[in-house]
Amino acid sequence: MTSRTALFCALAFLGLSACNAGLPDVDTLREPEVSRFTAEAPPGAAPGTCWGKQVTPAIIETVTHQVMLQPAEVQSDGSVLRPAVYKTETRQEIVRERKETWFETLCAEEMTPEFIASVQRALAVRGLYRGAPSGEMDARTRAAVRRYQKPQGLDSGILSRAAARELGLVAVERA
Repeated sequence: MTSRTALFCALAFLGLSACNAGLPDVDTLREPEVSRFTAEAPPGAAPGTCWGKQVTPAIIETVTHQVMLQPAEVQSDGSVLRPAVYKTETRQEIVRERKETWFETLCAEEMTPEFIASVQRALAVRGLYRGAPSGEMDARTRAAVRRYQKPQGLDSGILSRAAARELGLVAVERA
């Protein structure tokens, strides 16, 4: 390879790597919007607490099968006089019911930029958040929160109070 070709390749590589800086974080693009803060609370919730709700949609499957209306008429030698008559039936079955999961969250006044930066640092230590702590609950932070909470059964980008306790960011109340 000539030095001119090598120089051209190096410049092309630098140009392509500079383009990569403007690409969005792939994990944030996959983040579903299934959870939300809500002004209401579940029955029996303590006054002054804040809640989030995750809604898992129902899974409905369309099932099609054949139903025999009339059996075939067969002679003793095995020849078919009249073939069987079938009808196609299609129906929908609920494979999994719709499910609402309530979870306690931190209230808006607790979600300060300093607290959110602490969340980002705690998630970065666990390899779930990449980048410098910004103190903003942006899409990248919500995606990291979702990756942290999902193994515990909560597929939400909203930080639950239980997850904040597990991260060591919220005091655990004594009995």
